[in-house]
Amino acid sequence: MKQDFPIFSRLVNGKPLVYLDNAATTQKPLCVIEAMSDFYSVSNANVHRAVHTLAGEATEGYEECRTLLKQRYNSQYAVITSGTTEAINLVAHSWGNHNLSPGDVVVLTEMEHHSDIVPWQMLAEKSAIELRYVPVSDGKLDMDAFEVALEGAKLVCVVHTSNVLGVRNPVEEIISLSKDVGARVLLDAAQAVPHEMIDFKGLGADFMAFSAHKMCGPTGIGALLISEDAFSEMEPFMGGGDMIDTVTLEGSTYQTNEHKFEAGTPRIAEGVGWAAALEWISNVDLEAHHARLLAIASDVAEQLNNRGMSVYSSLGPGDAAVVSFNHPTIHPEDFARLLDAQGIAVRTGHHCAQPLMDKLGVSGTIRASFYLYNDASDAEVFLSGVDRVLEAMA
Repeated sequence: MKQDFPIFSRLVNGKPLVYLDNAATTQKPLCVIEAMSDFYSVSNANVHRAVHTLAGEATEGYEECRTLLKQRYNSQYAVITSGTTEAINLVAHSWGNHNLSPGDVVVLTEMEHHSDIVPWQMLAEKSAIELRYVPVSDGKLDMDAFEVALEGAKLVCVVHTSNVLGVRNPVEEIISLSKDVGARVLLDAAQAVPHEMIDFKGLGADFMAFSAHKMCGPTGIGALLISEDAFSEMEPFMGGGDMIDTVTLEGSTYQTNEHKFEAGTPRIAEGVGWAAALEWISNVDLEAHHARLLAIASDVAEQLNNRGMSVYSSLGPGDAAVVSFNHPTIHPEDFARLLDAQGIAVRTGHHCAQPLMDKLGVSGTIRASFYLYNDASDAEVFLSGVDRVLEAMA
């Protein structure tokens, strides 16, 4: 599969690239790169509201992305955003501002990415809503505490799969329990859609946010899937071109479809690129690759444990192939720099999850995350690189 990805032909610090930073962003297959280049070379124009040939081609290419998203994830509505962060902020502004009153309860978890904490904190400062955080215990959500937190909840926001631990939360149970109390549910699926197929309508969530660049698509584009009921409760977030129906000096009316939430010139080339990525990944057996990668990650975690590391990932059957770890004395950034010198790319820091870091009792971790193009040879090179770091720092 690596032959589909031009970046793997390069050397990093004189060594073949071993890329294990996939939870941050994935590499792009040639078909995605060519699709975006071809758009700019052959069909570049603005979308909608024009009859010339280039505009028609641009509109068709961009809207194909939306069509593929709706088909792949079984959703009537797919709003194109700049990524997961904007998608969650869109919910906070377009739904939260108009459906949450002082004292209303929003349930979050200690496992959330900052992008699913900060927008709700900002709304709480403005609207005096109550935020409740479900604790993490032994690397998993405390479901007993979750049920207690649900009392009176209007909205539940939960990460489907943790970007730090790789743990897959029991979203089916979470959604069922939330619906029992009449709460809307927002899923942060940024780390989920790269690894598994999700039936949005069948799952029963109201909002699902994710990004293209986590699944071999371009950076700068993502989506928010919305249930029919929740869509009817939302008001526009930004005003401007494309989201309007009519504009007079006395007032304006708005589109009734997804364009209502897409003011301004959209991310056209990125949409074309994401459509190419969606076509490419549709030919990949995600379930088979998930099992393969999880086995590789589990072996890596065991080997790191044997070398005296603290490993924070549980790597259960449904979890992502993410290994977060620390050495007892070597700082994560020093460790990562010494791996980079060998052509091995990993991520360090708090991974935009400082509350979870606080829960783990660390300021940050080293994170090796595996994706479709990784194989056992990458794990071998990584572990050999770890051994060289340990020898150098002994």
